[in-house]
Amino acid sequence: MARGSRKEAAEVICPKCKNHTEIVYLPMEELPKCPQCNVRMVIRELLAEGKSY
Repeated sequence: MARGSRKEAAEVICPKCKNHTEIVYLPMEELPKCPQCNVRMVIRELLAEGKSY
């Protein structure tokens, strides 16, 4: 499986209000629009499996 075809989870956030966040899977889904501000959301963090703190 090629690296580009793997879907990876990402947390997206509204750059305007910074209130609304969602989890999307890239590259399968396009970045959603904030339901409150109607602007395209931006990637906040790529979520990797096996993260430990």
